[in-house]
Amino acid sequence: MATRNAERNTASVQVNVYDGTRELLAKKMPVLYTIFDGFKKQILRDFKKSPSVTFRVPFYDNLGDNYTFLAHAGGYAQTGLFPIQVSAGVTEQADLMLLPKEAGFDFRAARWDALKDSHPGWLPLLQRGAANEAAARDRYTQVMERRPESLAALLNILTALSPISLPAGTPLDYFKELLWDDTMQRDRFFGYADPALLDQVRRAAKQGAFQQELGSALFHPGATESYKQVQFGEANVQLTFHEGETKKIGGVDCVKVEPDIDYFKDLAAHIFLEVVVNGITGSLTDPKQVYVLRWMAGRHAGVPAFDPPYTIV
Repeated sequence: MATRNAERNTASVQVNVYDGTRELLAKKMPVLYTIFDGFKKQILRDFKKSPSVTFRVPFYDNLGDNYTFLAHAGGYAQTGLFPIQVSAGVTEQADLMLLPKEAGFDFRAARWDALKDSHPGWLPLLQRGAANEAAARDRYTQVMERRPESLAALLNILTALSPISLPAGTPLDYFKELLWDDTMQRDRFFGYADPALLDQVRRAAKQGAFQQELGSALFHPGATESYKQVQFGEANVQLTFHEGETKKIGGVDCVKVEPDIDYFKDLAAHIFLEVVVNGITGSLTDPKQVYVLRWMAGRHAGVPAFDPPYTIV
């Protein structure tokens, strides 16, 4: 009887800690795990010499079951995930990612020739606007070498856009050309897309896949409409339209579109997981943190892996 009561009053969560290569953290490295329940009461704070640990936590059958799990290891920045909603008799899973405090980009899988094999569908878009493939490769390589954070942001956003299902196709099907000037930054890029993309996103918003951001011009100068994906708790794609800026491409009067990825969907998660973004300098979104948050959000949602063609080491 006591065992059955304990099972009804507790829940289990398997916490797995990965590094920026999307592989489990090295075994026997001490990891400091911290657990808060939904009332923000600290349930546990302890070191474990394993990247995979199953914890038993109280089950309240109320808002207290929305747990936060944090992880930290020597030489790595702290990370966390919220909320993990637990249930009695069910083992939930929380996959966390730790990045080195002095993290860098490994773009070997993102080299032009490698993309030909791994992401052939991207190459036509990456090449448009260049005189030939050699010029496109040189343009792309210069961004990789001179503005690595901008390339990481581009790869993050392209990877996140690829699986988004609109009523017809994906957002990338509508992009005609990217802008490779200084507007390609560590948090966003600009491009021209078939205006049918706006209609598709509006329809997707009516179906609950996106939410319109009112007053978007306050944060995106010149914007006419903006829509944010609502699939995940963190790192959702936002598509902002600048209908006043057009360019004829292939006989189509295309509109300028500004894709970016925000950290958090709601304010509560942003405040409580402030530690995740404490390494940010300035006001621009850090592509490393987007990489972490989008990967963790995808794992938590049980969708195909977020796997941009680079890693963080």
